[in-house]
Amino acid sequence: MIPKYEAIAADIRRSIEDGALKPGDKLPTVVEFCELYSVSKITVKRAIEQITEEGLITSRRGSGTYVKDTAGLPGQAFFQGKNDRAQGFSYEHRGEKVTSVVYDFSIVNPPADIAAQLGIAEDDFAYHIVRVRQADEKPIVIEYTYMPLELIPGLKKKDLYGSVYHFIREQCGLKISSFHRTIRAVAATEEEAKRLDTKLGSPLLELTQIGFLDSGAAFEYSVSRNVGDRFELHNVTLA
Repeated sequence: MIPKYEAIAADIRRSIEDGALKPGDKLPTVVEFCELYSVSKITVKRAIEQITEEGLITSRRGSGTYVKDTAGLPGQAFFQGKNDRAQGFSYEHRGEKVTSVVYDFSIVNPPADIAAQLGIAEDDFAYHIVRVRQADEKPIVIEYTYMPLELIPGLKKKDLYGSVYHFIREQCGLKISSFHRTIRAVAATEEEAKRLDTKLGSPLLELTQIGFLDSGAAFEYSVSRNVGDRFELHNVTLA
């Protein structure tokens, strides 16, 4: 028999996945959940914490708890489970020599649709990062990333040559919790073909993802395009 808080969390998760709870919808209060499930506040809070860590909901001080707005990632492409990419490229290629070529590192006002995915205003600032990650000097993936400046202060260009996720965990003291991800096949542009040492139009596996901290805050919006014959995605989906 699973713990009550996990059963409640599963109900909330299922309601979000089947559309009964839509992006922006407000969840019942803790007291209302207690009455609905006949459980204690501690049990309800543990369930809410679990769903928050999965990046599905977020709390607004003095307002309540809401379903995260991930409208930019279609529901049918929602990706949930455990995979090596959650640890980052450096972890995935441990044992190999991992290097980066940085093409852009700037502070910008992100496009409106990306600002919305990150939960920030259009006039807020974000890092914009474009880099190619290499394993044993072979280019594997080009990454286009936006990260809120206020959430991840102090990031410098030198940090981009290593693991940014390590910087977030160790230097910022933040816990990365989950990713919402869309996967599709695309063709390499002329610029990407040159940067990835492949042919124009060659197949790339594109991963568009929003990364969440355990607080429910979005810390990353990124599009990574992986050379098809140099990349494998390993995933374990929990039943």
